[in-house]
Amino acid sequence: MSANSLMADREKSRSSGLKSRKRGESPFHFGERVPPHSIDAEQALLACCVIDGGQESMTHCIEHKIRAESFFKPAHQLIFAALLDLYNEGTPVDEIILAEKLQMRGALDDVGGHAYLNEITDRIATTVHLPHYLERVRDTALLREVIRTATQAVEQAYSPQEDIDQFLENVEQVFFAISENRTSDSAKSISQTMDVAANLVQRMLQRKGQLTGVTSGFTDLDKLTFGFHAQEMIVVAGRPSMGKTGICLNMAEAAILPPHGKGESTPTLIFSLEMSAEQLAMRLLCSRARVNMTKLKDGFLPAESQREISRVVKELKEAPLWIDDSGNLSILDIRAKARRIASQNKLGCIIIDYLQLIRGTDSRVPREQQISEISRGIKAMAKELNVPVIVPAQLNRESEKERRQPRLSDLRESGAIEQDADLVMLISKRKDANDEEELAAGVVLRDLIVAKQRNGPVGVVPLAFTKNLIRFENYTEQPL
Repeated sequence: MSANSLMADREKSRSSGLKSRKRGESPFHFGERVPPHSIDAEQALLACCVIDGGQESMTHCIEHKIRAESFFKPAHQLIFAALLDLYNEGTPVDEIILAEKLQMRGALDDVGGHAYLNEITDRIATTVHLPHYLERVRDTALLREVIRTATQAVEQAYSPQEDIDQFLENVEQVFFAISENRTSDSAKSISQTMDVAANLVQRMLQRKGQLTGVTSGFTDLDKLTFGFHAQEMIVVAGRPSMGKTGICLNMAEAAILPPHGKGESTPTLIFSLEMSAEQLAMRLLCSRARVNMTKLKDGFLPAESQREISRVVKELKEAPLWIDDSGNLSILDIRAKARRIASQNKLGCIIIDYLQLIRGTDSRVPREQQISEISRGIKAMAKELNVPVIVPAQLNRESEKERRQPRLSDLRESGAIEQDADLVMLISKRKDANDEEELAAGVVLRDLIVAKQRNGPVGVVPLAFTKNLIRFENYTEQPL
């Protein structure tokens, strides 16, 4: 049995429920145990829909994703389906009109006739407690959906699975979809949207140029981007040894420990497919404490530097940072892990180091197609978890061969990266760089080329790179 059939089975159980309600049967057998439900809340919710004429209460039901299947009692499912028909027709509702609609559908006797409709409407006198009834009906429906989905997953787990990773991903997606159903959604008029935009303008004026997203730690870059924003895919690309991991660690540091104590810490998750968690922690520690790792390995460190390391250790231990150094991960693995951590801790940023090390889900397809799938998966994860996702990527050799600065077309293995990304930054030597002088220098200049920004301008941000600290910093005009 295919792993994708789990999603199909879930939809099939819903559609079969429409037919079974006609026969007065339960659309899913829960066994001997009685599943979560509240007949009182269901009756009260239906009564609200009738009392206010089937308009405002039905609108709230739709916005909160209440469906006929959300009701446990088959009679209530039939009544809500009739109310939904009347709502879609724009017909006002009372007990008589509702009874006529049920009669036309051949369901009046199935729900208990006029007597049961009158019993329902007599339960309450006002719709003031509608939010409580909505929440109660929705929550018990979600619990039943969890039971139903888990049972189907168990049944499929007993069947042979061609792709266990895809099967597990589908199971997680279904459960995550159930969780998302807790949130109501509705289309917003332009007047509401403009009010939000106007408030945002006022906040930006009050902040006098302060960021609206996660800081990068680099002043000139933040001026261009106003920070990294939720749902953005941010690519930091460069040739090997140009400092892709280093600059991403600097960005992570700025997120969890905002410069000069400005702003709140942003909980950050790093997937390190190349380096171990211990290596990343050591690099982050030495970079922030401004300690030369080579001298530290030799065992020679001034007392002042030792005190600074102790201070930074305490600082980082309290920071909201998680590192996953599992190797050979696919984008499905990464999304599953990120989803689990996000369910336990509110994440504000994710970093994946680096894109070309992510394993494709199907090794038989060309690598370019794998990278395209990975790129789409990263963008989908950013939207799903509502966080910016920063991902370093390799550039091909063309810029080196032609002795020029890199451009978007140099992204290695797939054009999908530049299409999916909201922000693409390319790390490069400066145009006037002298290789011999750079080799001897302790601090060198680098250009961070903002080659694409979906919601803002492009440009070049000069940065200073301190080699022995593997640290990028704001560039100043002072001599290096």
